[in-house]
Amino acid sequence: MEATRNYTHHEMMTISAGRLVQNGDILFAGTGISMLAATAAKRIHAPDAVVFFETGGVDPAMEELPLAVADPRVMAGACLNSGLIEAFSIVAHRRLHTVAFLGAAQIDKFGNINSTCIGPYERPRVRFSGSGGACDAASLASAVIVFMEHEKRRFVEKLAYRTSPGWLTGGDARQRAGLTRGGPLAVVSELGVMKFHPETKEMFLAETYPGVTAATVQEHTGFAIDCTQATEATPPTAQELRILREEVDPQHLILK
Repeated sequence: MEATRNYTHHEMMTISAGRLVQNGDILFAGTGISMLAATAAKRIHAPDAVVFFETGGVDPAMEELPLAVADPRVMAGACLNSGLIEAFSIVAHRRLHTVAFLGAAQIDKFGNINSTCIGPYERPRVRFSGSGGACDAASLASAVIVFMEHEKRRFVEKLAYRTSPGWLTGGDARQRAGLTRGGPLAVVSELGVMKFHPETKEMFLAETYPGVTAATVQEHTGFAIDCTQATEATPPTAQELRILREEVDPQHLILK
């Protein structure tokens, strides 16, 4: 099947993440593949979803894909141009089902993420950009979808630093910590889609992409992951790819 694949890994990730969106969801999109997935979902199957950005643009026309959340195009044709405080009040709005798309440097089996540093915080080997709005979104949104490169150094048993909360230590730990809503819904990588057990909140392999085996996923994961429930994901349809390439990102700003 891989020999006849007519789509890229980024296209597969975008479509897979977009399929998790329900019509009417309020989508908090970051830079890169996050805004690609949110926009694709709205154009393909969730026309009543609303895309918004932490810089304050709510439901922009998205006639051209922004390069980043600070790109003026996130404001073009928007129903509301607001600011950071207003954006995060939308994320936390109790009457809205908000879905935050996030990325990270590391993730553990409970969906906690690190975007701060590798090594001791005071003297790290690598320092990243930090939380930005990720901790707020992970704490307050109704659901979180995380994009990750699938490598052992990224899917780790123990984070070097916990920037944003997932299911904390599993079970009801998130609620006991006072985070009474939300939590990670899925992790989308170039190998497949991971979800979380309803009771233990541990990550499990839900879908592998065509041509990818469960053994390959385990090989690239730094902790034991349950692969017993994995099914093969449906490849992007011709219509999905057409919309993604011709309507969502015709300039290939992110798809490249």
